[in-house]
Formats: sequence, C-alpha cells, structure tokens
Amino acid sequence: MTARRTLFTAATAGALLSALWFVPSAKAAPSPEQRHAAATQAADREDRLADSGGVDTTPYVVGGTASLGLGAGFLAYGVRRERVALR
Repeated sequence: MTARRTLFTAATAGALLSALWFVPSAKAAPSPEQRHAAATQAADREDRLADSGGVDTTPYVVGGTASLGLGAGFLAYGVRRERVALR
C-alpha cells in the first residue's frame, strides 16, 4: 500500500510541475502602448508592483502566508497519517 501512495504522490508532483511548465513567464514583451506608457512614466513606475501597479503589498503577504500555512498543514497531516499507519 505504501508503494502505491508513494507512486501517487510522485505522479501528482510530476503532473503539477508539468502544468507549471506552461505558466507564462514574466519576461513577456510589452505592447507598443505599454512601452509608450513606460517611457513617459519611467520615474513613477520604479516603486510599483507588476500586477496591480500599486505599492500595497498586503495581498501578496496574505496570499504567501496562506500558501505557507496550507503547505505546513499538509505536511503535518502527512506526518500524522504516517505515524498512525506505522502503529
């Protein structure tokens, strides 16, 4: 049973990494309108975030903290299940 669980985990991780391969990179070429806006507002754009255009990092901090908590929860759950299975 443990071999199937390990194989399932490895297959799931491989599928997730394969799916992430197709996520667009942040190095996409800007459109002409974006290049013009960047040229006219270069000094103003230095302190802006890429997605929102603002300087408010709260959504990024909350999202990162939630992702970290979710990952820690999954890790704790897996360790607990493994200890129960070994009894």
